[in-house]
Amino acid sequence: MFKSILLATDGSAASTNAARMAVDLARVHGAKLTAVYVSDPYPYLGVGEVNPMGYQAYSAAAQQLAAQAHAQVEVMCKSGGAAVPLAVQLVEDVGAAAGIVQTAQGVGADVIVLGSHGRSGIARLMLGSVAARVVAESPIPVLVCR
Repeated sequence: MFKSILLATDGSAASTNAARMAVDLARVHGAKLTAVYVSDPYPYLGVGEVNPMGYQAYSAAAQQLAAQAHAQVEVMCKSGGAAVPLAVQLVEDVGAAAGIVQTAQGVGADVIVLGSHGRSGIARLMLGSVAARVVAESPIPVLVCR
């Protein structure tokens, strides 16, 4: 059924649960798995003087976090049975939901798997929900894991 699965990961507990689900799905269906880490745009561009060192530090931290999140997924892909083919991507300078949907379309994914923190009420209103935005924007099925 699935030939290409996109996993949105950020290294959080919610995305770790989603990674387990995505790896299991890929293993069952013999699908290729692509893990994407989306780094939000640098928040201080256009505010006062631009400090290139601040941007470089922000970008380096995002790359390090992405590498850690991807390494977690890679371990899951190699353990627990047949190895799952894994590709990793870091998407920068775009919002999380848009980056996930664009990457899914770019790799030809059949399904997007991502985690949700399960916030509700005021917390969800204040913090928003990447998962809800992906569900609303995606033209392909989305599996949200808690």
